Amino acid sequence: MKSTILAERLLTCRHRLGITQAEAAKLIGITQPAYQRYEAGVRSPSIHVVKEIAKAFNVSVQYLSGESSQAIPDYIVIDRQENPILFSFVEQFKDFDEAQLKQLIELTHNINKTNNNSKPD
Repeated sequence: MKSTILAERLLTCRHRLGITQAEAAKLIGITQPAYQRYEAGVRSPSIHVVKEIAKAFNVSVQYLSGESSQAIPDYIVIDRQENPILFSFVEQFKDFDEAQLKQLIELTHNINKTNNNSKPD
């Protein structure tokens, strides 16, 4: 299955990272000529490759396809070595259902409000 992506979005993402086409291809795990064809709009990558591009550029598939103007990624990877506290936090709540997660978010917002209101001016 082929997926349509906007070539200008690829170019924008690559420029944002300040890397060459060869570096982008290596980051995605494809050849430089393949990446060059995607960025030129000559070829369309498979959905698997689109997902790898989105992951490498830290954007959503919808952004790459033009379905969204928001570049917010579809998911975030938290490395246990780089951020052990956040990793532990997410790991602890990974089995929560939607209602429990909403309660947790509300509690977090309330804690933030309390902390912000108690700071001296």
